[in-house]
Amino acid sequence: MIEFLFEYESLRVIWWILLGVLLIGFAATDGFDMGVGALLPFVAKTDAERRVAINTIGPVWEGNQVWFILGGGAIFAAWPALYAVSFSGFYLAMFLVLLALIMRPVGFKYRSKRPDPAWRTRWDWALFVGGAVPALIFGVAVGNTLQGVPFHFTPDLRPVYEGSLFGLLNPLALYCGLVSLAMLVTHGAAWLTFKAEGSVAERARAVGTRSAIITAVLFAGGGVLVWLGLLGGYRVTSPIVWDGPSNPLVKTVVADSGAWLANFHAHPLLWIVPALGVAAPLLAAAGFQARLEGWTFLASKLGVAMIIATVGLAMFPILLPSSSNPGHSLAVFDASSSRTTLRNMLVATVIFMPLILTYTAWVYRVLWGKVGEKSIEKAGSSAY
Repeated sequence: MIEFLFEYESLRVIWWILLGVLLIGFAATDGFDMGVGALLPFVAKTDAERRVAINTIGPVWEGNQVWFILGGGAIFAAWPALYAVSFSGFYLAMFLVLLALIMRPVGFKYRSKRPDPAWRTRWDWALFVGGAVPALIFGVAVGNTLQGVPFHFTPDLRPVYEGSLFGLLNPLALYCGLVSLAMLVTHGAAWLTFKAEGSVAERARAVGTRSAIITAVLFAGGGVLVWLGLLGGYRVTSPIVWDGPSNPLVKTVVADSGAWLANFHAHPLLWIVPALGVAAPLLAAAGFQARLEGWTFLASKLGVAMIIATVGLAMFPILLPSSSNPGHSLAVFDASSSRTTLRNMLVATVIFMPLILTYTAWVYRVLWGKVGEKSIEKAGSSAY
């Protein structure tokens, strides 16, 4: 069994799965932080209410953001070609994301330094930008990935990106951005109903009900776009050598409008994943109305996981398709690091990931309980 896991083809698939786990972990944890930030101007009307909303995520947002670092690190180490193309091609979009994410810790730290209402309002809007902009841009990036990114490799495997920031902001990509934004707003609302008390929780419940329904409708609409062939697709036509060298130039890929549905047609049980991607937000909407706070948050988290998993399963084995030269697309079997690198990383992951998860669970256990205006007044200056 151990020998099978350490075979090159097995390691490539395992790291494709782990990359998906890390992305889902980031969206399921830091996603509700971003959702709370995006909701801040709409669910909290007074300074006390805004402090309640902020303090539901204040103690955990830094730990949640570690998943973002882990995901980027995994791409860099396990899929270096993917890292080189995506982080250079999406450079300006990534810069906007990082700029927005930088505004979040600054907002947390500086908001309560002065009692001036205008001062605090400015930082509240900084927290809004730090939540809403990344949630939108991450979806835009996924939308561009599904359509294909204009890049190619030179004969010495140097990536050349041919697009621009405004090219990334196309209608279909923005549609995916709206799916992402609605999904994370729902997740943030579910967290607020779970952790906050009073008017903040009530407003979050009302907003979350609507955003959950919008998430389900938009995601189902995206499925219709794929079904109609409007979102494109790419398919590997040459024989796949799973234990071959990492060289994206030795395969043949064609653009095919029905390619993103091929895996679901070949393995009908996979349809459960997108079905849950539609059903889970609707369950969350019902949970909001039934005031089942814990179940609502779990349903929202399930929806996040299934929506992201749907994209991964649709594209497999392609990681990043090239719209300008499909044959240069990056795939699971030709864009990975060496067998030794993947093996050593897997050993480190098996050792340290349980420790990270255990510590995270302990932190949430220590911070268990709701946040209300009375608890904020009691905490005084120690709260955000």
